[in-house]
Amino acid sequence: MTETFDGDWLALRAPFDAMARSAALAQRLSAMLPARPRLLDLGAGTGSLFRWLAPIIGRAQAWTFADADADLLARAFADTAAWAEANGFTVTAAGVAGSRALLIDTPSGAWRVDAVIADLAGAPETMPLAHTDAVVCSALLDLVSAAWIGRFVAALRTPLLACLSVDGRDAFRPAHKLDRVVSSGFRRDQGRDKGFGPALGPRAPAVLHEALAAHGFAVSSAASDWCIPPTAAAMLSALVDGHARVAAAHLPGRRSDIAAWEQVRLRQAAMARLAIRIGHRDILALPPAG
Repeated sequence: MTETFDGDWLALRAPFDAMARSAALAQRLSAMLPARPRLLDLGAGTGSLFRWLAPIIGRAQAWTFADADADLLARAFADTAAWAEANGFTVTAAGVAGSRALLIDTPSGAWRVDAVIADLAGAPETMPLAHTDAVVCSALLDLVSAAWIGRFVAALRTPLLACLSVDGRDAFRPAHKLDRVVSSGFRRDQGRDKGFGPALGPRAPAVLHEALAAHGFAVSSAASDWCIPPTAAAMLSALVDGHARVAAAHLPGRRSDIAAWEQVRLRQAAMARLAIRIGHRDILALPPAG
C-alpha cells in the first residue's frame, strides 16, 4: 500500500511546483511528441502537472491520470475542470474519475483526460505504459526504491519527464543552530519505506539518471528548486511543521530541541523573516533511436 497524500497539501504546494519545474525541459519534450500526444501521468494526485504541462504542449492531447487514491483522482477532475473554466476553456464533458473522460475545448485543440486507479507500488512493468507517447510524473520518484527504479526503467519505451525529485540541497534562512538536527531526522524520514521499498529520497535524481543512461536513454536534467519567499506564510509554516513532526518521530531523544526549533521558525514565518529553499531536479529522458 503506497503512502497517501492530503489534497489540501497538494493544492498548497501546486503554485510552488509550477514555478519550480523546468519549462525548458518541458518544451524539449513537447518538440519530440507527435501531433496529438498521449501522456501517462504517474502519481497524478490532483492533476497539477497536467495544468502546468498541457499549455506548454499547446495542441490537441490525451492524458491518463494514474494514481492509487480514488479520492485524489476525483479531486483532480474537479480542480482541472474549474481551472479550465477559469481560463476560458469549454469543459464539454466531465464525470467521476475512472468512468468518464474530462474533455476540454481550447483554442489549440481538444484536451482529453481520463483516469485509472493503479497500484503504482506494484511491478512497474504491469503499469499502463503501453499505448502512450510519454510518461510524466511529479514528486514521485524520490518516494520509490532503487529496485523499483530499475524495473521501471527496464519497462520504459517512451520519453520520460520526471519533475521535482528532491536532491538534498535544502536551506532555511536565516540559519539556526538546530538546523542540522532537524535535517538529520528529516533525511531519515525521506528514506522510509513509502510502499515501494526503502525510499531513495535525495539520491533519486542520481539513481534515476544512472539507470536511464545504462538503458541507452539520452538524459538531461535541470534544477527545479522550491524557493519559498518570506511572504508565503502558509507554505513556510507547513514546511516547518512537516520537518519538525517527522524529525521528532525519528529522533525522540531530541524532541525538546526540535520543538524549540519549530517555535522559532514559526515565529519567523509569521513575521515574514523566514525563507526556505528545497532543492529538486527535473529529468528528461529520451529513448534510444530504433
